[in-house]
Amino acid sequence: MDDMLAIYMILGFMCALLIGMPVGIGISVAGFTFGWMGFGDFLFNLVPSRIYGVVTKYEFIAIPLFVYMGVMLEKSRVAEDMLEVIGRLSGRMNGSMAVALIVVGVLMGASTGIVGATVVTLTMLTMPILLKRNYDGGLAAGAICASGTLGQIIPPSLVLILLADIMGESVGTLFAAAMMPGLMLAGLYIGFILVLGRLRPDLMPPIPEAERAEIRGWALARKAVYSLAPPLLLVAGVLGTIIGGIAAPTEAAGVGAVLSIVIALIYGRLTFAMIWSAAQSALRISAMIFFILIAAQVFSVAFRGLNGEDIVQDTLALLPGGETGALIFLMLLLFVLGFFLEWIEISYIALPLLLPFFVASGTDMVWLAALIALNLQTSFLTPPFGWALFFLKGAAPPLVTTAMIYRGVLPFIAIQVVALVMLFNFPAIATWLPEAIGW
Repeated sequence: MDDMLAIYMILGFMCALLIGMPVGIGISVAGFTFGWMGFGDFLFNLVPSRIYGVVTKYEFIAIPLFVYMGVMLEKSRVAEDMLEVIGRLSGRMNGSMAVALIVVGVLMGASTGIVGATVVTLTMLTMPILLKRNYDGGLAAGAICASGTLGQIIPPSLVLILLADIMGESVGTLFAAAMMPGLMLAGLYIGFILVLGRLRPDLMPPIPEAERAEIRGWALARKAVYSLAPPLLLVAGVLGTIIGGIAAPTEAAGVGAVLSIVIALIYGRLTFAMIWSAAQSALRISAMIFFILIAAQVFSVAFRGLNGEDIVQDTLALLPGGETGALIFLMLLLFVLGFFLEWIEISYIALPLLLPFFVASGTDMVWLAALIALNLQTSFLTPPFGWALFFLKGAAPPLVTTAMIYRGVLPFIAIQVVALVMLFNFPAIATWLPEAIGW
């Protein structure tokens, strides 16, 4: 009977999503309802301790601090300055602005970790410029979406912070594990753009000579230092202290939040209104994350109490191919779920149901976390439900059509699948850096 209640609980939650119920409310209602049906009032004795464990977890203090850091950098228009400088430094190369987009996406991802904010920011800043310079609209849309979602895997990604808690690994270890896959993916993007620029120069013309002549030589060098040095120092300070073991992620997040204010001050854009607006935005984002975290505890307690973990493990054991077959199934499942759910919902709803099987199988959790983060990033791009596509469409000029966006992201999705296959077949891409620094 308990086994059937566990299945009904999952179906009930899916129905709640289909009728438009907010995820946090839907998952808690399903957990409370079927959990109470399964083991009565005892459920209410178990849940408070689980919720207390979430709200008092020291590592989670890093979440609002990293969110604030990202929002502050977004409002100080750091990306706008970096894009202009990198585009000019690329000179007459076809696709120079698209290459600059990817580089800015890496730096913004390493500075913010907020996919939606990065995609919207890059769209508003760069799409009009790219269209004005006769870039193909689909290519521009694809490059913006791909660049903006790099924050899903490049540290300090919020995804990695939560995966560390779910999978029982340190945040610094997962940051180190995700570094090389993220940079590898960015390198594949740039390689594709450079090759396409040679084959189809009409799709991505270089910056006109007259415009490049406006700033060059020492003036361009000074502008490059002024625009790139503060964000690079921020990234090096935050990630370097974490990966180097100098500071805990929570401490580094606090330093990053302060440095983001200093950067806005350096650029002469710091105002009280900006500080207040950034605090409000960070509060809303953090509250959403923690509400889902707390609601997921109810679901988790009920599911385990109804022997749901045994059902999942028995099902995965029946799949052909053993551990490899189960891993492929997990990757496909997460990819599909990424069409419909946010990454935090997938992380705290789907993963806890499946992870015990892989723990029992001896799967490397560090490698698996990197695979999951890269997979979720792929689902953010995939039509028709990719969240990054919705973010871009909402911020893009009216002449950028949905069909244009879908066409533009297809080659970047193919590149991400290639990167996922490479990481699947060569785990050392993710594991060598943590091992090299002794983690």
